[in-house]
Amino acid sequence: MSATLRIEIYTTPTCPDCLALKRWLNMQSLPFVEHDLRDPAIAEEAKRRTSVRVAPITIIDGKHIFFGTFAVQRHEIEALLDLTKVA
Repeated sequence: MSATLRIEIYTTPTCPDCLALKRWLNMQSLPFVEHDLRDPAIAEEAKRRTSVRVAPITIIDGKHIFFGTFAVQRHEIEALLDLTKVA
Protein backbone atom coordinates (compact mmCIF):
# COMPACT_ATOMS: atom_id res chain seq x y z
CA MET A 1 0.00 0.00 0.00
CA SER A 2 1.20 3.49 -0.81
CA ALA A 3 2.46 5.43 2.20
CA THR A 4 0.93 8.59 0.75
CA LEU A 5 -2.61 7.20 0.54
CA ARG A 6 -5.00 9.91 1.79
CA ILE A 7 -8.20 8.71 3.44
CA GLU A 8 -10.99 11.15 4.28
CA ILE A 9 -14.19 10.17 6.03
CA TYR A 10 -17.41 12.10 6.55
CA THR A 11 -19.12 10.96 9.74
CA THR A 12 -21.48 11.76 12.57
CA PRO A 13 -20.70 10.88 16.20
CA THR A 14 -23.73 8.63 16.78
CA CYS A 15 -23.61 6.69 13.50
CA PRO A 16 -22.82 3.01 14.26
CA ASP A 17 -21.31 2.44 10.81
CA CYS A 18 -19.11 5.53 11.25
CA LEU A 19 -17.84 4.20 14.58
CA ALA A 20 -17.16 0.78 13.05
CA LEU A 21 -15.32 2.35 10.10
CA LYS A 22 -13.11 4.48 12.37
CA ARG A 23 -12.36 1.48 14.62
CA TRP A 24 -11.40 -0.64 11.61
CA LEU A 25 -9.20 2.07 10.07
CA ASN A 26 -7.43 2.49 13.42
CA MET A 27 -6.97 -1.29 13.76
CA GLN A 28 -5.39 -1.32 10.28
CA SER A 29 -3.14 1.63 11.28
CA LEU A 30 -4.57 3.64 8.40
CA PRO A 31 -4.51 7.36 9.18
CA PHE A 32 -7.55 9.35 8.11
CA VAL A 33 -8.97 12.85 8.14
CA GLU A 34 -12.44 13.03 9.66
CA HIS A 35 -15.12 15.56 8.69
CA ASP A 36 -18.18 16.02 10.94
CA LEU A 37 -21.40 16.07 8.92
CA ARG A 38 -23.22 17.87 11.75
CA ASP A 39 -21.56 21.07 10.53
CA PRO A 40 -23.80 22.47 7.75
CA ALA A 41 -20.78 23.69 5.77
CA ILE A 42 -19.19 20.22 5.95
CA ALA A 43 -22.48 18.57 4.93
CA GLU A 44 -22.69 20.91 1.93
CA GLU A 45 -19.06 20.14 1.04
CA ALA A 46 -19.83 16.40 1.17
CA LYS A 47 -22.85 16.90 -1.08
CA ARG A 48 -20.78 18.94 -3.55
CA ARG A 49 -17.92 16.41 -3.63
CA THR A 50 -19.89 13.18 -3.61
CA SER A 51 -23.52 13.98 -4.49
CA VAL A 52 -24.60 12.43 -1.17
CA ARG A 53 -24.86 13.55 2.45
CA VAL A 54 -25.11 10.23 4.23
CA ALA A 55 -22.73 8.85 6.82
CA PRO A 56 -20.22 7.39 6.50
CA ILE A 57 -18.62 8.56 3.26
CA THR A 58 -15.04 7.48 2.56
CA ILE A 59 -12.82 9.19 0.00
CA ILE A 60 -9.46 7.68 -0.87
CA ASP A 61 -6.90 9.78 -2.71
CA GLY A 62 -9.62 12.26 -3.65
CA LYS A 63 -11.18 9.95 -6.22
CA HIS A 64 -12.35 6.61 -4.83
CA ILE A 65 -15.63 7.34 -3.07
CA PHE A 66 -17.51 4.81 -0.97
CA PHE A 67 -20.72 5.29 0.94
CA GLY A 68 -23.17 2.97 2.60
CA THR A 69 -22.87 0.61 5.51
CA PHE A 70 -19.47 -0.19 6.96
CA ALA A 71 -19.83 -3.80 5.79
CA VAL A 72 -20.18 -2.63 2.17
CA GLN A 73 -17.43 -0.04 2.46
CA ARG A 74 -14.99 -2.41 4.13
CA HIS A 75 -15.14 -4.85 1.23
CA GLU A 76 -14.61 -2.05 -1.31
CA ILE A 77 -11.82 -0.39 0.70
CA GLU A 78 -10.00 -3.70 1.20
CA ALA A 79 -10.24 -4.40 -2.53
CA LEU A 80 -8.78 -0.98 -3.33
CA LEU A 81 -5.97 -1.38 -0.79
CA ASP A 82 -5.10 -4.80 -2.27
CA LEU A 83 -4.87 -3.19 -5.71
CA THR A 84 -2.69 -0.46 -4.28
CA LYS A 85 -0.28 -3.03 -2.77
CA VAL A 86 0.33 -4.56 -6.20
CA ALA A 87 0.90 -1.21 -7.94
